[in-house]
Amino acid sequence: MNVEFDGVEIGPIAGKARVKRSGGRELSPGLLCVVINLPTLVFLALVLAYPIVFAGYLSFHKVAVGNLRSGVYPFIGFENFRRIFADPLFLISLENTLIFTFVAVGTEIVLAVAIALLMSYSTIWTSRVLKMLVLLPFAVPPIANGLIWTFIYSFNFGFLNRVLLSLGLISTPINWIGNPNSALYLLALPYVWRSLPFAILLVHAALQDLNPALYEAAALDGATAWGRFRYITLPLLKPVIVVILVLRTSTAMTVFEEVLAITHGGPGDATWTAAWYSYRQSFAPPFDIGIGSASAYVLGVIIAICAIVYVKLIYRKIG
Repeated sequence: MNVEFDGVEIGPIAGKARVKRSGGRELSPGLLCVVINLPTLVFLALVLAYPIVFAGYLSFHKVAVGNLRSGVYPFIGFENFRRIFADPLFLISLENTLIFTFVAVGTEIVLAVAIALLMSYSTIWTSRVLKMLVLLPFAVPPIANGLIWTFIYSFNFGFLNRVLLSLGLISTPINWIGNPNSALYLLALPYVWRSLPFAILLVHAALQDLNPALYEAAALDGATAWGRFRYITLPLLKPVIVVILVLRTSTAMTVFEEVLAITHGGPGDATWTAAWYSYRQSFAPPFDIGIGSASAYVLGVIIAICAIVYVKLIYRKIG
């Protein structure tokens, strides 16, 4: 049976759909996909592809303030890359980025699995309340999230110090962000808070697809709750955990909003990240956009390598 909608005839042929224009030739499935996705592809090319390609062009040229005025960018080859790897601050930024990513992503995965299990196996009322609370960070923009945590960590009037003082757990206020030994780890908390809902929803959706018969068989065999989680739930959740690892590693390694709103890279260079380094090189003295573009490309290569490692070493084990 063929159905015509707005001049387009749609009908099954040998189990497949075909689309035919009125008075014209039949569109193949491949051509139809191109036509449907063409506006999105054009938009992505303008918004993403062009800036990426242009940044790559700038990374091989000298782009300082004087060059921006003249519009002439001399080609200098790999000089920008040589300079950033000779800069100790860039190496510190890379180290901080890797530490931040390891702490933030690891914490996020552990909390996502724990909260998703609590949502799945709690009462209906408790599950609804948890879902509402989980979705709250989605409503807060990243910069606003950073400002909220700035007030929480504030030395003089911060919410955290007030609560701890009122409970008698501390006798004097603590300068949470002012300590270079703990600032980077405390910076991970605001990031985890705003990114955690996405991971929870993925794990929660995966839990809904698990076969209850597996747990019934395990219970009959005398398996404990921990045993069922370790040998049934966790192995079946590995595919979605890999997805979270790849996505969250890429976003954690480009963390910027929390650094901008809370620490500005301080104290000292304790919270300088690779994305913050690129920003400061490009849009603060010395305003060297070539250096900023080169450092951003190095970060992009590191992220790509991490993604490949995840896919090759981890996803292969669950295939």
